[in-house]
Amino acid sequence: MGEGPQRLSSWMGIPLRHISLVLMTTQYTAFTLLLHYSRVMPTVGGKRYLTSTAVFLNEVVKLAISLTMALYEVSKTMPPSMPATSLFFSLSSSVFSGDSWKLAIPASLYTLGNSLQYIGLSNLEAATFQVTYQLKVLTTAVFGLALLRRSISARKWAILLVLILGVALVQVPDGDSEGISLKDERAAHLSFPRSLEEWKRMGGVAANLHKRSATYEGIQEDMEQTPYLDQSIGFLATIGACLASGLAGVYFEKVLRDSTNSPSLWIRNVQLAMYSIFPALFIGVIFLDGEKVANNGFFEGYNWAVWSTIAVQSLGGVATAFSINYADKVPKNLATTVSIILSTLASLWLFDFEVTSNFLIGTATVLVATYLYGNASQGPNQGKLHGVRPPPIRIDNYEKDSSEGNDSAATASPNDFSIKLPTTPLLSTDAAGHSTSRPTSPSQTRTSASRSASGGYFAKHL
Repeated sequence: MGEGPQRLSSWMGIPLRHISLVLMTTQYTAFTLLLHYSRVMPTVGGKRYLTSTAVFLNEVVKLAISLTMALYEVSKTMPPSMPATSLFFSLSSSVFSGDSWKLAIPASLYTLGNSLQYIGLSNLEAATFQVTYQLKVLTTAVFGLALLRRSISARKWAILLVLILGVALVQVPDGDSEGISLKDERAAHLSFPRSLEEWKRMGGVAANLHKRSATYEGIQEDMEQTPYLDQSIGFLATIGACLASGLAGVYFEKVLRDSTNSPSLWIRNVQLAMYSIFPALFIGVIFLDGEKVANNGFFEGYNWAVWSTIAVQSLGGVATAFSINYADKVPKNLATTVSIILSTLASLWLFDFEVTSNFLIGTATVLVATYLYGNASQGPNQGKLHGVRPPPIRIDNYEKDSSEGNDSAATASPNDFSIKLPTTPLLSTDAAGHSTSRPTSPSQTRTSASRSASGGYFAKHL
């Protein structure tokens, strides 16, 4: 009996909450670094991959993983002799039954958020993006207040203001930062270089350009080799991703609360992936990038970094499902903190990231605010309240023998209290019926075994 919970809460002697912490930290860090690297690394074939195709493939891989796990769950409840067609039919009925159509809204929002994450990491450093992306705590709180009627205390509002201040400090560059980018010089109406040597003397991005042709396409391909990081576009895209992620999470929770049936977690993942594929394909791949896909192909610009990014992002759904069962707010906050620190250290080594004083102060502020907000709902007496159990309500049954009633009354706990249900005192012993919701039969006399020899209820207890 005592080893059951321990066996369920650990694997090979390692607590599952620790495994969940490692999975979440690894997924957060690897996805951010790989996505940013895939967007800024020099291309091999001269073309950079389309983000819409990556988002679509991500949803396809998620659907494949979720379908496999959902089929495994359904097969455990079915007899071994059931054919595969019946198994798929049972799964499809579970996926498309009830109010599954309501998940089309959060699925579309998740797809939009994934697309905006690609844009944000294409224009921001990995560490800067992760710190700024913590604004989803604010968007989730605001949408929860509007849709779920959650209450936000004054302390939480103060913590959210501190969070906004920290993100603002991260986005504001230091005043003594040196160097002007190529785009800043063109914005300042400086002289435009007319030869390749003048481009290289400017340094920075222009130093890596190579002469290909005198056409506009050749210059555009050179610029795609080392793309410029537009901080304003990256910041706006990250804010949009926070809004989409916060609204999708709150609306998904609202659907789960209002749902009459309760399918498993993997069935929900199948539903989300099914409804996410349609906007990713028709809006992203066909409508926005259909001409580029037709001219260059679907897998143009793909390399090991792109495939690794898609695989890590897809496996993030498995890590999220695992953390929902075995983790709480504390490991999630710790995973976010460790991921931001690891991303900052990796950016220093891989991307020559310059850590400024504003970044350090803003990052520390965001981490403290995220930790305090995650633990703000746990008051000092919350654990005690969960441990106190109210005394049980015991209703004595007068259809039992009087001796049993006396024994139970003698052994009752002092914290217990009883509710006595008397019969009508005006009736005699012979005409009184049992204390029940059904009326007594008028043609047969029924006697009660719980009556004392002296008569009714008041004679017994008075």
